[in-house]
Amino acid sequence: MKTLKLLLGFALTATLFTSCYTDVVVDNYVDEPTISVNQLLNSYELWYVDINKTVGYGTTPFLQKAFTLSFRNGTLYANNNLVGIGSTGNGFGIAVADYDAYNMILDVQHDIDGFETFDVYQIDNNTIELYNPNNDTSYFLDGYQRNNFDYDFVFYDNIHYFLQEYDAWEKTYTSQYGAINEFDNENYLQFLAGGNDDEFRSSQDAPGTSVNNLFWDYTGVYGVGNISGNVSLKTLTLDYDFFNNEHFELSVINDGKIELYHPASQTVYEFVGRGFIQYLKTANTKGKATTSTEKLRKERKDKVQNPRENTRV
Repeated sequence: MKTLKLLLGFALTATLFTSCYTDVVVDNYVDEPTISVNQLLNSYELWYVDINKTVGYGTTPFLQKAFTLSFRNGTLYANNNLVGIGSTGNGFGIAVADYDAYNMILDVQHDIDGFETFDVYQIDNNTIELYNPNNDTSYFLDGYQRNNFDYDFVFYDNIHYFLQEYDAWEKTYTSQYGAINEFDNENYLQFLAGGNDDEFRSSQDAPGTSVNNLFWDYTGVYGVGNISGNVSLKTLTLDYDFFNNEHFELSVINDGKIELYHPASQTVYEFVGRGFIQYLKTANTKGKATTSTEKLRKERKDKVQNPRENTRV
């Protein structure tokens, strides 16, 4: 009988110890992040804002206008312009905001747009999501180092916006060859930011006229297209409101000069940018406050609802 009691007591003790051991393992398990939000944001020098991946119906202006962002010791840098991209600020662009990052949250105090807060999610090794709970919209950023980032691709893929970065383009050269045509009389072009994002104006004022004194004779909408097999050569169509369209092949000579080849007449024109617009320093684009609003990049697809719910406590 005593032997049986001892065996039962031993079995009960073993069972209790096993149960306690199991409970300790479960209760003490903590799923800690392997990388802090600051380490994540600093893991790449440049974050390309892939505007076409945006999910949600809202707009966060400083993200909508930036091509790249860089997080550097509490200061946020951005390449908002295509003019000078790759050289401005050693490739980082210009300082646009202060930021604070903690607990996978990013707070941004933008110099113009004010305060915004985001939840930060790591999607994969070089992609992050910035979710704005105030407008239920997510922006997706792809990480690069400056030495392997293709600035030229970004420039030519967004050349529509490059044309908007000057108050006007002044014709400085017309080839001696080529048939006489109506566009010979056009001396200035202006591509307007904001609004429909595809409006242009042209002027026949004499070369050397101040941009502020130009009289815009014609208006219309413009479009930039690709040419197969040549990423740096584009098509430019000027659709005048009351006249026929004008078609060109568009080449960029440098950040401030473009070439337009007019196939119908086989004439070559060169235009030089006048009045560079740096996007940030004023709420509206310089010299265009009466005709347009600031540049905001637009998605090349319809906006869709964001499935991510605002779960911040």
